[in-house]
Amino acid sequence: MPTIARVHQFVGGLTHLAVTMVLALGAATSRAAEPAPVEPVPPIAATGPRVVLHLQTGDIVIALDPEHAPISTANFLHYVDHKRYDNARFYRALKVDDAGQYGLLQGGLRGGRVQEFKPIAHESPTVTGLRHVEGAVSMARNAPGTATSEFFIVVGDLPSLDGGPDDRGYAVFGHVESGMPLVHDMLSLPRSQDVGDGSMSGQILAEPVKILTARRVAP
Repeated sequence: MPTIARVHQFVGGLTHLAVTMVLALGAATSRAAEPAPVEPVPPIAATGPRVVLHLQTGDIVIALDPEHAPISTANFLHYVDHKRYDNARFYRALKVDDAGQYGLLQGGLRGGRVQEFKPIAHESPTVTGLRHVEGAVSMARNAPGTATSEFFIVVGDLPSLDGGPDDRGYAVFGHVESGMPLVHDMLSLPRSQDVGDGSMSGQILAEPVKILTARRVAP
């Protein structure tokens, strides 16, 4: 499998994850030093909190991990419990490869009228042990410690987003328990060539997919 290298670009105070496919290891952007990476953690407990994102096309159920990512999990549930994600949108689809085997789908309150809560502290994968594998749910951000409502779902394995000794990566806090076919379908939706600037150019969905409701559900 080709190596996935990551390029961070920060535009307008919002994280833009520009991910490109390369055939050799790419040098990671320098970030504040972190402890040595920990081993990947086991699957999320079956008794952990779940959230269902109800879309017009179906449901996506997300299993959260408060044990390893308590801050990011609590933040996501804060938005859910206050119904801030109702009528939010999945608006960005980034394909790393033409076949759509690797990429990410981003959603949140960007450009909406709903107020976001305060930014949260960053939970690096090098500390939590949570990895950017197929179905991982992670916080979008600018610099570490600026994440608010924006999150993304990973398609395929993107280990370069995990960070390393000099790279804090992105904060994984859950995974898609059911509904990945919908995510794959949305990744292939038509994208506007006239919307989006910088690293988002050509990645904005021509018709964003609305999250009708986001609610907690029983495990």
